[in-house]
Amino acid sequence: MNDNVEVLVVGGGQAGLAMSEHLGNAGIGHLVLERDRIAEKWRTGRWDSLVANGPAWHDRFPTMEIEGADPDGFASKDQMAHYFETFAKQIEAPIRTGVEVLSVERRTDGPGFRVETSDGTIDAQFVVAATGPFQNPSIPPILPSDTGIHQLHSSDYHNPGQLPDGNVLVVGAGSSGVQIADELRRSGRQVYLSVGPHDRPPRSYRDRDFCWWLGVLGLWDMETPPHGAEHVTIAVSGAGGGRTVDFRALAQSGITLVGRTASYQDGVLRFASDLADNIRGGDANMLALMDAADAYIERNRLDLPPEPEARALLPDPECITHPLSELDLADAGITTVLWATGFTTDYSWLKVDALDEQGRPRHRRGVSSEPGVYFLGLPWLSRRGSSFIWGVWHDARFIADQIGIQRSYALYGTS
Repeated sequence: MNDNVEVLVVGGGQAGLAMSEHLGNAGIGHLVLERDRIAEKWRTGRWDSLVANGPAWHDRFPTMEIEGADPDGFASKDQMAHYFETFAKQIEAPIRTGVEVLSVERRTDGPGFRVETSDGTIDAQFVVAATGPFQNPSIPPILPSDTGIHQLHSSDYHNPGQLPDGNVLVVGAGSSGVQIADELRRSGRQVYLSVGPHDRPPRSYRDRDFCWWLGVLGLWDMETPPHGAEHVTIAVSGAGGGRTVDFRALAQSGITLVGRTASYQDGVLRFASDLADNIRGGDANMLALMDAADAYIERNRLDLPPEPEARALLPDPECITHPLSELDLADAGITTVLWATGFTTDYSWLKVDALDEQGRPRHRRGVSSEPGVYFLGLPWLSRRGSSFIWGVWHDARFIADQIGIQRSYALYGTS
């Protein structure tokens, strides 16, 4: 392959497909490259029972509904993969799968960029990095690999049957960690769950899903995160038809909660003394959203039923009032540590002046410091909703407009 395209979009997930729709609507020639299959992370980078964390009316592109999904229900991972594959066909996205981008460099013999791929060279006037935030699994360097404990990241977990017999410590209490811990507990495992600071919104409140509340309260459109909340963990779940995450209820079901996993020595893991504070911080986040919702209902005179029981908190279980400070893994029968600790980005292939000293994108609303390079699909790219399916669609429209503007300048005087 040796091609010349106007816009090269790197990544065939939700960001790349949203970008393709807007470029196509604007009549801008482009090519989307995906190193695996369309929506590969939904296919193989998620556990078997995963469902979307938002209802189907919300977790989709504005121009296509999710086939076969109850609008107020939560689509399965297979439904989501099918959704993106069908969407690509609907918009006739010019996408090539199984092609990996190896490097992007500015051309020295003309304008634009030279892109080396696993299938040849492409010259492009513009490049959109639409690979998203979930690139490299992040595992803290706490537990050595020679301990005999089976370690895996949540992206490699599929179901309880793949783990060796024995008890499990799940590290990370965001959406993934909570759902996996509960699934392992239901399968008959003894589970320990390491809980760090988090936001804990109500799944629904007064007959409206929390996605709706974030919308009408303007919280999806926050342009900058509160200080210290740039990478805040969100504990929310669509599993079982959707329910509010309740750590006290998880403890009552048999899961032992512990604080943040801090260190390891001689077979013993040690935990920070922050469990109670983390639980109460999540409570405060939930109650603050309910307060804002109540005020909105009152202000707009909406006929939505009161829900005082949603504010009721279970009593603290013993694992919160007398938390473990350490855990001897052998004595506890723990054979697996599962790290639900997020991801890091990898732009080592982007060999242009678009990254800071830590390798993070340098941009404003996705417009890079390197002219002609754009980023899409990252958290807080332009607003709180930027990394969500509907949010990335709106960001893609803005970036398509910016490309169109620069394209018109480049074409001036050429005809």
